[in-house]
Amino acid sequence: MANTLPEKSLKTPLQIGVTGGIGSGKSVVCRIFQAFGIPVYEADERAKWLTEHDPIVKADIVRVLGPNAYDATGRYNRGWVASQVFSDPDLLKQLNSVIHPRVMSDTEAWVKEHTNKPYVIKEAAIMNAAGDANSLDKVIVVQAPIALRINRIQHRDPQRSEQEIRNIISRQISDEERAKIADYTVINDEKQLLIPQLVAIHNDLLKAVT
Repeated sequence: MANTLPEKSLKTPLQIGVTGGIGSGKSVVCRIFQAFGIPVYEADERAKWLTEHDPIVKADIVRVLGPNAYDATGRYNRGWVASQVFSDPDLLKQLNSVIHPRVMSDTEAWVKEHTNKPYVIKEAAIMNAAGDANSLDKVIVVQAPIALRINRIQHRDPQRSEQEIRNIISRQISDEERAKIADYTVINDEKQLLIPQLVAIHNDLLKAVT
């Protein structure tokens, strides 16, 4: 577990990333941090909200993908969009280039609303190491065995087959790759107690800003 922060990062609030593969339990981890009084920004959910409600993002998406990106009621046609970008990396890059900057500016505004907090949490499925093209000071990686992750996903989403879930996992970065960006690693295997791990990280981060 890391105990020090780079000098440039000694600011309030610290920005802490939480990431992990599908079914790892990163959302549960974030809810526990919220119970500690720490605000959590769910980047993936916020991006979905922006695609539905932000007029600038909506206009840019239509410019990239055409009018079929939204249905007749103005709702984001997520399934259709996925089918268009799945096999077209260039189109996916164009789509991300209009969504990601808006999410970043939305995140910055959100952080400024919480300057009274010692640190804030940013949750996302895809994340770079702290300081690597982002404003993060530390990254927490949540890990769990693949078999347990599959079981969790099937429990919450029964219509998904095991093979479908394994395909999703295979398209995400590996646990080994995530471990390389981790300043803290949380083991959420239902054997090791989860809350004591998070209390230790919470206390460590509080010490870093005092």
